[in-house]
Amino acid sequence: MSTDTPATPYTIFILSDSTGETAVTMIRAALVQYAEKEINIQRCKNVRSEDQLRSVIDECFEKRGMVAYTFASPTLRQKAADICAEKSIPSIDFLGPLIQTLDHFFGVASSKQVGILRQTDDRYFKRIEAIEYTVRHDDGKTLNELDKADIVLVGISRTSKTPLSIFLSHKGWKVANIPLVPGSPLPEQLFKIDQRKVVGLIIDIDSLQRIRKNRLEKFGQDTGGEYASIQQILKEIEYAENLFKQNKRWPVFNVTERALEETASEIVRLIASRMGWPESALF
Repeated sequence: MSTDTPATPYTIFILSDSTGETAVTMIRAALVQYAEKEINIQRCKNVRSEDQLRSVIDECFEKRGMVAYTFASPTLRQKAADICAEKSIPSIDFLGPLIQTLDHFFGVASSKQVGILRQTDDRYFKRIEAIEYTVRHDDGKTLNELDKADIVLVGISRTSKTPLSIFLSHKGWKVANIPLVPGSPLPEQLFKIDQRKVVGLIIDIDSLQRIRKNRLEKFGQDTGGEYASIQQILKEIEYAENLFKQNKRWPVFNVTERALEETASEIVRLIASRMGWPESALF
């Protein structure tokens, strides 16, 4: 029978005037070096007064823990340092030294705006979520959660569906794109979502043939096949145009010889206007 006593877990208190996500991420990155230790992380969000600060640090003192904090307010940063010093509590200020160094480097004082790191994190994670969604929904790979798309692009092959989708996703928009193929019915899910989000893409015949031939050459394939033939291209364009006429709520953008950024910007303005969103809502 073992007489070993279990190790006492260590507690690290994360204090923040916002969510504390930044400090948690940094602590966890460092803790991989101490895998053998049993460690509890206790996050204390929205600490914005001295009374709140003292209450949390008192609890930390009782548990013989450590404090890590990210405060935009220099007053709170100093109070945290003073109280921890009084109680001999190990502490680390993640934000203060960085801000002081940047103030000196830029020759200006920081804004000291509470929660500004979280706002940055929100934008970052929104972009990551949008990119992941867009990759999953590229070229009709999946129709799951199609209703969660901010924009749905439809068009025949080589009308810039994927490049536009990826470009928009990096701006925070969740984009799905669905290919138009003559003889293949469109998925029912496309007609069940909000039709204001659906956008058609079209291109002129000569440009499309050139793009398709270039693509075939790039991959060492026969440029004289059906894919790049005028007959096939005419068939596909006619199919797309007829489909767009049947679905008049879908705005159609001609991508011929147009910069990706230009088309993306126009799509964003239109969708934002139709949905009543500010153009910057997802950026």
